[in-house]
Amino acid sequence: MQKLYDSEIKVMEIIWENEPISAKQISLIAAEQIGWNKNTTYTVIKKLESKGYIKREEPGFICTSLISREDVCRAETQSLIDKFFGGSKKALFSALLQDEKLSSEDLDELRRMIEER
Repeated sequence: MQKLYDSEIKVMEIIWENEPISAKQISLIAAEQIGWNKNTTYTVIKKLESKGYIKREEPGFICTSLISREDVCRAETQSLIDKFFGGSKKALFSALLQDEKLSSEDLDELRRMIEER
C-alpha cells in the first residue's frame, strides 16, 4: 500500500462518510470543513484515483472508495510501529502504557482482547 498523506486521508474520510459522492460534493465539504478551494480538492482526488484508492465514474464524477478505513488504519499503524518502535508491537504497547493512566476496566478490556487473539 502506498503512503497516504494527511490531505489524502482528509479526502478519504469525506468519501468514507458519504459515498458514493460526487467530486463537487467532496469539494464543497472540504471547503466547509478544511477551508480548501476546489482546485486543491480536485488535485487530491486525482492523486487518490491514480494510487488506486478511489474510483471516479460518470456521470457527475461520482467517487467511491476502493480501500477501507480499516485497511488504511492497519497500514498506518504498522508504518508507525516500524518507524518508531523497530517493528515491535510490544515496544509500542510499553510506550503507551508508560504514559497512560488506565482504569481497572480498561486493563480488564485489554487483557480480554489479548486473550481472544
